[in-house]
Amino acid sequence: MDTTRNDLPKLLDKLNAIGIALSAEKDHDRLLEMILIRAKDITHADGGTLYIRTEDDRLRFEIMHTDSLDIHMGGKTGEPMAYYPVPLYQKDGKPNLHNVAACAVLERKTINIPDAYEVTKFDFSGTRNFDKKTGYRSKSFLTVPMVNHENNIIGVLQLINASDPETGEVIAFSDVSQQLVESLASQAAVTITNRSLIDAQKALFDALIKLIANAIDEKSPYTAGHCRRVPVLTNFIANAACRIKYGPLADFNMTDEEIYELDVAAWLHDCGKITTPEYVVDKGTKLETIFDRIELLDTRFEVLKRDAVIESLKKRLESLGESSFENDALEKQLKKLEQDKTFLRECNIGGESITEEAILRVDEISDYEWQTPEGGIEKFLTEEERQNLKIGRGTLSYREREIINNHVAVTIKMLESLPYPKHLRRVPEFAGGHHEKMDGTGYPNKLRKEEMSVPARMLAIADVFEALTAKDRPYKDAMPLSKALTILGQMKVDNHIDADLFDVFMWEKLYLKYAEEYLDPEQIDEIDLESIPGYIPPPAAN
Repeated sequence: MDTTRNDLPKLLDKLNAIGIALSAEKDHDRLLEMILIRAKDITHADGGTLYIRTEDDRLRFEIMHTDSLDIHMGGKTGEPMAYYPVPLYQKDGKPNLHNVAACAVLERKTINIPDAYEVTKFDFSGTRNFDKKTGYRSKSFLTVPMVNHENNIIGVLQLINASDPETGEVIAFSDVSQQLVESLASQAAVTITNRSLIDAQKALFDALIKLIANAIDEKSPYTAGHCRRVPVLTNFIANAACRIKYGPLADFNMTDEEIYELDVAAWLHDCGKITTPEYVVDKGTKLETIFDRIELLDTRFEVLKRDAVIESLKKRLESLGESSFENDALEKQLKKLEQDKTFLRECNIGGESITEEAILRVDEISDYEWQTPEGGIEKFLTEEERQNLKIGRGTLSYREREIINNHVAVTIKMLESLPYPKHLRRVPEFAGGHHEKMDGTGYPNKLRKEEMSVPARMLAIADVFEALTAKDRPYKDAMPLSKALTILGQMKVDNHIDADLFDVFMWEKLYLKYAEEYLDPEQIDEIDLESIPGYIPPPAAN
């Protein structure tokens, strides 16, 4: 006896609940599995198959369940699907009306079959072979095309062997069951289409993000990979902070959406560098602009040496009447000029600091005079060259550092101009804080720790550590891991990075995980944790 009509109010309530559940499900595979399971549930069907229509007009098997045979194929928990897709059209171009699923799509209608063994219109030879091998008896079939809100058929929902809930006897699918499944199929089609559109938009958004990041990396051969590696490090830190169950961050947690939001910010954190001049981004020496001007200084030194030789020869001509001629003064002067040239070449290379003695020597050399090709007399170094050679840290002048620092302000401005959905609204804040310091001495906004979110502080550590360990920078050699951790630890002591996140970074050995994947083997040296500034053992080890 079919009790479906008597249970109609309950079934309608259940159908509404299914619709709500479908709308809430974000995982595509779980969504498809839910559709099939709920359809089987409301019709008391023993089995079912869900097909998805492909762009080349085939029906691809996605999910297949048969409870009595314990068959679960496809989806999140099932075995891999082993069936070939069903073509909607034969090789000669004719419609494949002999297959019931294909016919439901081509004729855009539900096909309700009480007993497959009594039907001659459709080819059920495969079904009969299946039954013969398994001892199963495929009888009633309900095949429903899934039509979305754009009136496109995106798939097929097929149910097998409805049963009487009281006797367990296999019965035909009732008219009420058919209407319920048609309603469910329609809801499901709309949900799948919307989810597919959302997934496609997200995929496009992610691709555009990575396109921008890759463009920034490609702009400079010396920072290639930076925008790709910082998200990796940031993700390591975020997941570790959520995972750790001791220390100040024991109760910290982030949802999947929040971690995705941070990932987006990490990918885009340097997007402002699109506007930064290449010669500043790539500047490998203190005198480099379009080219390294140290070569011009070499030329000037050769002019000074030439002039010294000429002056010496003049004096020699004047002393031809003497019995001997000593050229020690010339040799001494040439040696001094050669030493000065070597010294300036050394000054041109960026470092961590410059001594007062070196600064005075640059000033002394700057006052040398040389004769230009036009015959004029000029100071050996221009004021801009003199100031550049006295740069203490790195290779950038104050003006150039302002230019490079401005990329963060540009990043914030660019990112704040975008119309974000609710779950991405903090991207500008996360990305814009990667050069801030916990003591308020960073840039561009001189934010203190309490003015920054934890995710923004994560990105700041990731940016620093990637830069320290990068092997593709023009102004420094690849740094060993121990030295990078020493500098990072000192930044904790100086209150430049978040102390709690540094501890997580060390306790969870994120530095080693990253190094094994992204650093050269020779960079991974022996690390004495006790010698790392600011390092404290994890509480669990005390």
